[in-house]
Amino acid sequence: MPRVKAGEIHLGWCTWGEGDITVVFIHGNLACKEWIGLAAPLFPSGVRVIGIDWRGCGESDRPLPASDFSNYSMRQHALDMLAALDGLGISHCHLATHSTGGIIATRMLLMQPERFGRVLALDPVTPLGMAFNADQIGLFRSMMASHEVARSVMATAASTLFVPESLLPGAVPRFRDGLGDQQAFYERMLERTFGVAEGIWLGTPYNLNLERESRELEGLMPQVTHPHLVLWGEKDGWIPPADLRSMAAAMPDCRLVVVPGIGHSMNLEMPALYAGYFGAWFGGLRDQDVPLR
Repeated sequence: MPRVKAGEIHLGWCTWGEGDITVVFIHGNLACKEWIGLAAPLFPSGVRVIGIDWRGCGESDRPLPASDFSNYSMRQHALDMLAALDGLGISHCHLATHSTGGIIATRMLLMQPERFGRVLALDPVTPLGMAFNADQIGLFRSMMASHEVARSVMATAASTLFVPESLLPGAVPRFRDGLGDQQAFYERMLERTFGVAEGIWLGTPYNLNLERESRELEGLMPQVTHPHLVLWGEKDGWIPPADLRSMAAAMPDCRLVVVPGIGHSMNLEMPALYAGYFGAWFGGLRDQDVPLR
């Protein structure tokens, strides 16, 4: 996989499709750029999609975390992505995000608003951040230390791929019958999760807590005028729907769609449906035809 220089580090990246419209995919926590790989072959023609790994994930460098995880903050991830776009020669693009990629994208939009057009946000962590208590932080430590624990927790990120009772506490996640390529793809993505850096395992919840406590971005949401389509799976147990409603109310051009029968990762659970939303939102655009208001 190719890598691009972003400040003092290098980030992994990949691309799907060709066209005048560029969409950059910002993945979520414990994930990587390939999380839209099942849906990508179904994206519309005329769209070039570029996925970029966060620092600490995928093919990117894994700096040792600072004692306060400041070098794995949401702001740092946003700066990394902007530097990667510079390195790739991308002066204008649209964004597709998943989970924690949502708050990283918000910081990117606020830093360089003229650089971006539309945003498709799948189950995003909103500008309000997220709250994690001591027990939940401890769970991330357990996931870092144990593949079995990580496997059990990560199954809840794509819950409809599994037999429901197998996701209960103390049970071992068990795939539904007949998944075929989806099961194999999920297993590949899970292997990538096992290899993320300590700054991701522990730094992400730490820094999302800081975002929640500081409320730094809350008052800035009205400044984010980029058109947003926010998709939330009604079976998503990770992202609070109240936060999404607050985001949709505060941003001037933000539409929230609740999708039944889906968990936190439509891109894995129902890739064809995700590709449909993707194509409807980005297909047929002309480059830079979405002006800021």
